[in-house]
Amino acid sequence: MGRAFEFRKERKFKRWAKMSKMFTKIGKEISMAVKNGGPDPTTNARLRAAIQNAKSANMPKDNVERAIKKASSKEQGDFKELVYEGYAQHGIAVIVETATDNPTRTVADVRSYFNKTGGNLATSGSVEFLFDRKCHFKINKEERDLEELELELIDYGAEDVFEEDDNFIMIYGDFPNFGSIQKALEDMNIEIVESGFERIPHVTKQITEEQQADVEKLLEKLEDNDDVQHVYHDMA
Repeated sequence: MGRAFEFRKERKFKRWAKMSKMFTKIGKEISMAVKNGGPDPTTNARLRAAIQNAKSANMPKDNVERAIKKASSKEQGDFKELVYEGYAQHGIAVIVETATDNPTRTVADVRSYFNKTGGNLATSGSVEFLFDRKCHFKINKEERDLEELELELIDYGAEDVFEEDDNFIMIYGDFPNFGSIQKALEDMNIEIVESGFERIPHVTKQITEEQQADVEKLLEKLEDNDDVQHVYHDMA
């Protein structure tokens, strides 16, 4: 069928693989939310956020319901949320957030990725102070007045409200203010398209393209691991 067909097929398989990994990460988030706060999204803010993100990622409703049901039963083991810190090549700080049912396996994998790419896994606290932990929300822009929305949300912990593009507005606040901002948006009957947390570096480091390629080798290995939920770094 020709090279064009093979190219499209390969691209489709890569897209499916990426989607599968995304669904796995969201499934773990749903599981941890249910374990911590119960299966009812009306009383479990973390579960509501996970369901919103599943919808944003086009995760089928049946998958979401199965994940909630499985987490509510004894069939699903507990996932531990563990954070690893280290340095990639060229002094780039890296934070790795994981959710795992086998911490021994996960730390061994993470350490091997750092070692094999010329980096090193560091002790807890050696990198985290270089980042601010923030919560974020994405909402539909519609006909909203940006300044008015920011004034309404500032009392609930919002720090930055801005247009992401022609369709969406982003809202950022400190990590502890996630629940209060979420509730404020819900009380205002504003649909949350997506929400979550980020670690934002205080300062980013400029390195050459060749050095960036070195760092990307580590980042790709980490992001391909099923136990890894998020990877953050201070590379510009």
